[in-house]
Amino acid sequence: MLGMALGVMALIVVLSVMNGFQKEIRERMLGASPHLEVVADGGRMNDSQAVLAQVLAYPQVLAAAPYVAGQGMLSFGQSVQGVMVRGIHPELEIAITDLPNKIKAGTLSDLKSGEFGIVLGSDLARALGVRVDEKVMLIAPQGSITPAGMVPRLKQFRVVGIFEIGMAPYDNSLALIHIHDAQKLFQLGDAVTGISTKLRDIDQAPKIARELQRQLPPDLYANDWTHQNSNYFRAVQMEKKMMFIILSLIVAVAAFNIVSTLVMAVTDKQADIAILRTLGATPASIMKIFMVQGVVIGLIGTFVGAFSGVLLALNLDVVVPFIEHLFGVQFLAKDIYFITELPSDLHLDEVLLVTGLSFVISLLATLYPSYRASKTQPAEALRYE
Repeated sequence: MLGMALGVMALIVVLSVMNGFQKEIRERMLGASPHLEVVADGGRMNDSQAVLAQVLAYPQVLAAAPYVAGQGMLSFGQSVQGVMVRGIHPELEIAITDLPNKIKAGTLSDLKSGEFGIVLGSDLARALGVRVDEKVMLIAPQGSITPAGMVPRLKQFRVVGIFEIGMAPYDNSLALIHIHDAQKLFQLGDAVTGISTKLRDIDQAPKIARELQRQLPPDLYANDWTHQNSNYFRAVQMEKKMMFIILSLIVAVAAFNIVSTLVMAVTDKQADIAILRTLGATPASIMKIFMVQGVVIGLIGTFVGAFSGVLLALNLDVVVPFIEHLFGVQFLAKDIYFITELPSDLHLDEVLLVTGLSFVISLLATLYPSYRASKTQPAEALRYE
């Protein structure tokens, strides 16, 4: 029973932790990136207002705004860093991403058209050694042709804010500027790179992207958040499946203990089985006796494991800090992991799957010992009694 309980508990807790990690990282990803983007071929959308109106007319879209994206290099003193520059409308960005709530210094509203302000990720600002109100040089790859050849475009920006998402791809390489300043920097005129949107249900993003794609002109395409981070989420799903298979072996080992227990019981109760047979018990009834015994062991172990697993998964935020404080250790160090606490997200369907699987395994484990008991011959068993 204890073996079955430990296996079920471990399986539920590990799956809940992996769900928690997936949910936490997804929220951090979507804190800096939109749910869905409409992008033009070649990175230049000229009739952005018409496309924006078409996207906003879609019922599943909560908010939408144009943006400009491009690559560049930031220089401050002797430090140079490559960056992904994103031009946004600060007043519209509040409705699309969670970036305004991630500002650690300054405010996103300080990005004003024509003032050439810039908001940097925390790791990027730290690598450059720059602080708020200091000026950095942004170098754009779109250069100007001069008699001396191609000269890159240079523009000085004042740091008006620093944000921290908690994910390296954003914190160490993303820089935000006003969309009008980005259009001037990248020589786009009134054109934009694309339209970013926020959806009512993020889990429906792939379906919405396919439906929206059919309504868009052929030179535009819809790109949802699952496609942008497809490699990561495929890796997480594969890891989750492998962990489920590996931890299911713990339940299988516990079921093997049920087999060995029942085989020993059958051997020990040979005389009793023979007496029952002589009193008129059929092989089927003998088989049912041992099947019931094994199923009861499996049911109790599964129930205890499911209850303790759910209890532990729901209180992991209390149990883990207690263990860390008790033994003076830290499982997720701040200088290594960007998530310092073990998150947990318990799913009822996975609990039902684990308990159902454990019950089926325990039921299958009773078949061989029960069959062996039903084949006991009374004369052979009672010969030496």
